[in-house]
Amino acid sequence: MTDSTHDTPPDRLCNDPRSKFHDEALLERGIGIRFNGSERTNVEEYCISEGWIRVQAGRSLDRHGMPMTLKIKGKVEAWFKDAAGQDETAAD
Repeated sequence: MTDSTHDTPPDRLCNDPRSKFHDEALLERGIGIRFNGSERTNVEEYCISEGWIRVQAGRSLDRHGMPMTLKIKGKVEAWFKDAAGQDETAAD
């Protein structure tokens, strides 16, 4: 029996360890993000309920030495990459 709560990514997740939305265990599983219909690999943070992603703005750094980011609004879908791989092998 599969528990669906373990196969659904959280509403909000961040790569930055200083954020309260950072969860190393979930990030190690691999998160796939689809934004406005196209898969994105450069997402620093996302929020499904508010409909935005945060991506790095070039090579610019803020005053703390962290990469500057842009917040882009649109339709956000998230999934676990390891769960997607299991579904594909189960279908074979």
